[in-house]
Amino acid sequence: MEPPRALLFDVFGTCVDWRSSVARELRALGGRLGLGAVDWPALADAWRGLYQPQMDTVRRGERPWVNLDVLHREALDRVLDDAGLQAVPEAERAELTFAWHRLDPWPDTVEGLARLGRRFLVAPCSNGHIALLVNLSRWAGLRWDAVLGAEIAHAYKPQPAVYLAAVEALGLEPGQVTMVAAHGGDLAAAAGCGLRTAFVPRPAEHGPGGTADPPEQPVDLVADDLLHLARLLGA
Repeated sequence: MEPPRALLFDVFGTCVDWRSSVARELRALGGRLGLGAVDWPALADAWRGLYQPQMDTVRRGERPWVNLDVLHREALDRVLDDAGLQAVPEAERAELTFAWHRLDPWPDTVEGLARLGRRFLVAPCSNGHIALLVNLSRWAGLRWDAVLGAEIAHAYKPQPAVYLAAVEALGLEPGQVTMVAAHGGDLAAAAGCGLRTAFVPRPAEHGPGGTADPPEQPVDLVADDLLHLARLLGA
């Protein structure tokens, strides 16, 4: 098989550890406000748990496309209310929404992307919008050739428009591009659009003792992490 011309990456969970990072931001909020004993990782999980349902309102056409800052803020208000934290002030809620712009990378991500980027075009194909991904990439030290994904398509994965708009933006054909993700559904959707696929399991995405989200259909490559992926691709 000819090597790909470009690699597209899922970001949340595949390149960055959203759970630990968001829990850290929530814990800092609790310290500032003196909120006492709260299970901050569980609160991070609850916030993330509204991620797909919030995007579904856009996918189903129930509302116009809005970016993740809007959806994250709406979900945050629900999560805080459900946790009995209604007293968290507006300024803190507004700042906490940007926790998703400050997610830490997995230990292999920065070097892995740098190595892959020396041989291939590399870009995120994320449900995050451009401002979020730019801020996140600067925070985490992620190196990209372009920032692609939901905003250029005004759609959310796994809708085909997200993958195809990213491929088109790079001036390539789907078969020249590999989608890299830790989530089987993401890879299945990309494969359905004609992209190649690479699975990178992240069993710690949902915390200690977690399990990976394996693909239910064959993928072109399976790598332990991004450094292993670079070795497999000769980068």
